[in-house]
Amino acid sequence: MQHLFDSSGDWLGFRIGKNVYNSDGDWVAWLPWEDDDVVTTDGDYLGTITNGNRLYHFSDKPRRGYPGYPGYPGYPGYPSYPGYEGYASLPLGARDVTMPRPK
Repeated sequence: MQHLFDSSGDWLGFRIGKNVYNSDGDWVAWLPWEDDDVVTTDGDYLGTITNGNRLYHFSDKPRRGYPGYPGYPGYPGYPSYPGYEGYASLPLGARDVTMPRPK
């Protein structure tokens, strides 16, 4: 399990394999390619995992096309709160991600 944080050090959610969950344990995104780009379950770019555990949205990312739908991975269980990670400056062209909630 990889916990994900914003630039303020606030916990956004977590990643298990290619699947990304919000802090409530809801599956909201995934990593369809062999890199750190994250897309929502609808196929929209959400952000990129950088510095090991930060999830940022980069406005200059080119559209890569619809990655398909991977199928629902199931409920991973509720993870324990990992605590505060500490501040990290935003990279150039990046903003913090707001994690989606299920529809």
